[in-house]
Amino acid sequence: MDTYRADDGFDALGDPTRRSIVACLAGRPYAVGELADELPISRPAVSQHLKVLKDAGLVTDRAVGTRRVYRLNPAGVAALRDQLETFWNRALDSYQDVVDQQTEEKS
Repeated sequence: MDTYRADDGFDALGDPTRRSIVACLAGRPYAVGELADELPISRPAVSQHLKVLKDAGLVTDRAVGTRRVYRLNPAGVAALRDQLETFWNRALDSYQDVVDQQTEEKS
């Protein structure tokens, strides 16, 4: 069932280190070593976190010489934003239904 996929963007962002990586990448592209310099974790750990983010479709990478440079994937971030917007709109609709119901009961 797709609802419980491990490569879901929300699952990927459930880890504070991955959220920190995404926050860094929101500013500019980074190589693994540069991210490791910004964060309190090793290069291998950064690479593992980047793999999870890449599998979730939130980051992309490209080779630049001997390094891999990572950046946010606009399509993946947009898809996550669309999901959040859907949740938000559903919540607002539900709140409006409750308010309407209470108003009708008072009338």
